Amino acid sequence: MKIVVCVKQVPDTAAKLTVVNGKASWGDAALVINPWDEYAVEAALTQDGAEVVALSMGNESALDALKHALAMGAKEAILVSDPALAGADSQATAKVLAAAVKKIGGVDLVLFGRQAVDSDGGITAAQTARVLGWPILSLAASLQTGGGTVKVTRSIEEGQQMVEGKLPAVVSVVKDIGEPRYPSFMGIRKASRAQIPAWTLADLGIAAPTAVVRWPELMSPPLREVMCETITGGSPEEIAAILADRILAEKVI
Repeated sequence: MKIVVCVKQVPDTAAKLTVVNGKASWGDAALVINPWDEYAVEAALTQDGAEVVALSMGNESALDALKHALAMGAKEAILVSDPALAGADSQATAKVLAAAVKKIGGVDLVLFGRQAVDSDGGITAAQTARVLGWPILSLAASLQTGGGTVKVTRSIEEGQQMVEGKLPAVVSVVKDIGEPRYPSFMGIRKASRAQIPAWTLADLGIAAPTAVVRWPELMSPPLREVMCETITGGSPEEIAAILADRILAEKVI
């Protein structure tokens, strides 16, 4: 079985998003593999006899995310990088990832993390499945393949849902799928020496997809001055009376 795991390089979750000259900026925050994608890599590696290929779209910084996947145990890694992809939205990204999956060939399963922590959209997996024409099984807390099918337990607000689909398929996973393993020392050394091919749009045989969503300018919300007042009194009744007077004075009710 060949499994492609789509990974993304994102700012560290402790980073603070700001707006600089109308553009989003993460400052000098460190870039790391999207934490949700580590669970997808782990899910792929636990499938018996699976050949795991890590796939990412971005610039050279995305190589670190791919090398992390290699250090965890992925067999191969591929980067799709092209200047024409600057500003690509999730739909354009899905078209590129689908083209890369087709070029890899013989893929039985494509795995995604639930969402990316920088955009929090959580829709690229479904969009990629639609482009490929494959079923999408999302929010998987468990994953089982065999006999040309994939069975997952979905983690949803109402509880859990058992679903099954035919392979090839696209699956997005949640944390319950299993704690990601730590890359071994030998895995890290091997990944550091790996030569990761970079495919352009020409290599994929497609033109640059048109982004449907654009962000021509961003603005920070206006600052609001907030004042806090601590109400004290000799008894709970006195405090309640003062609080009621304040609420009435501010015309909250």
